[in-house]
Amino acid sequence: MPYYLPCFLFFLDVLELRDADFDYLATEHETMLVKFYAPWCGHCKKLAPEFEKAASRLKGSVQLAKVDCTTNSETCSRFGVSGYPTLRIFRYGKDSAPYDGPRTAEGIYETMRRQTGPDSMHLKTKDDLKAFVNNHDASIVGVFSGTDSPRLAEFLKAATLLREQFRFAHSTNLQLAEECVLLFRPPRLANAFEDSIVIFRDYLTIGSLRRFIRDHIYGLCPHMTIENRDRLRVRDLLTAYYDLDYHHNIPGSNYWRNRVMKVASKYVGRGLTFSIANKKDFLLELEEDFGMGTSDGGELPFITIRTRLGHKYTMREEFTRDGASLQRFLEDYFAGRLKRYIKSEPIPEKNSGAVKVVVAESFDQVVNDPDKNVLIQFFSPLCPHCKKLEPVYGELAETLRSDPKIVIAKMNALANDVPLGYDVQGFPTIYFAPVGRKDEPVRYQVRHLSAYPRPEARWTSATVLDEVASSQFI
Repeated sequence: MPYYLPCFLFFLDVLELRDADFDYLATEHETMLVKFYAPWCGHCKKLAPEFEKAASRLKGSVQLAKVDCTTNSETCSRFGVSGYPTLRIFRYGKDSAPYDGPRTAEGIYETMRRQTGPDSMHLKTKDDLKAFVNNHDASIVGVFSGTDSPRLAEFLKAATLLREQFRFAHSTNLQLAEECVLLFRPPRLANAFEDSIVIFRDYLTIGSLRRFIRDHIYGLCPHMTIENRDRLRVRDLLTAYYDLDYHHNIPGSNYWRNRVMKVASKYVGRGLTFSIANKKDFLLELEEDFGMGTSDGGELPFITIRTRLGHKYTMREEFTRDGASLQRFLEDYFAGRLKRYIKSEPIPEKNSGAVKVVVAESFDQVVNDPDKNVLIQFFSPLCPHCKKLEPVYGELAETLRSDPKIVIAKMNALANDVPLGYDVQGFPTIYFAPVGRKDEPVRYQVRHLSAYPRPEARWTSATVLDEVASSQFI
């Protein structure tokens, strides 16, 4: 019966909120993560099962909720939602902060679990300290002379700002340690190549503590996971993938890590960071991004390098237990002798159509041609919006075919590496690479985007032609 429907919604792991009841229901929850979405959004569909799983695990501690922005525009507009999905953290109904964490079930669970309880745990005894640092993640512990210490006040401010990413605790018991801030790396990652505890020695401010954590939390060779990979990949990164399992086989997991670290310790300060990862967690990525076959490596580590510029390299020589093959690979890398790995379809033998087909191997030749203004569409063969756009895009190409300065092109973004400078998060994505500005491609957007309720409604050959023709670059 309709009368019971609102009550029924309380028993769902993900609470569905509407314009009429958002304020009323949101204020009942101390901490709540809200997903603002649109039913047609591909990224929203991908997130949905992960969000549901996280909601089930967080049930009773953190409420997860969702708002359909196609039917509840008032609420979405009030919180400045301009893209989907948008995730925000609320506390007793008040907008607290954007959610910037991972979007996997495990990542959402771990991030939101840290949102419960105090920003910094108060430790009173040595047993409290031992229990707190014996954790899967690193721990930051501040020991201060008293509750009125200005350093403690600054530490707690930092904990409030950074609690989503790191674990904090504090104590005024000077029997635990002299007054200082300590970073404890996870016990499972203890090794002979670096200290497990790092002391913060600078003047304590939020900024200086943030930099200290950033520079020391991962150590020489951290464990990369789906949740922390984006933070690790802001630098040039070598990763050893193998059957890693810190839950059931810590000694076996550290066997290969120690061999990587023995070599890595010789290259500290050379601009390359190191990590290890469970090959099973990244199997699809390894197959798609590095062309790894099912038999590559076997029980031995599979080694890759991914630079912050997006360049990729793989070690094809078998990993040797003495580390000699890894060292040869690194010497070749630093000497510039390695050939980059590029995922690409074959360059088409015939490419006489109005819409030019581009692959990764021909991208520079076609899109970065210094004498051509190029409109490039990144598409997926599975995307229904791309299929609806195809005749419009073809019509546009025919219209502009006679202009020798303009090229209309497309590239399958699933089968080819997308070059640096092109942010492709959904399909279709269109960029304009003008003459003289090839290093600054312009993302194509139709004027008055909000006037169109569905993505495919934005595109007609007339609107695209109008935008291209009016560009200052042509």
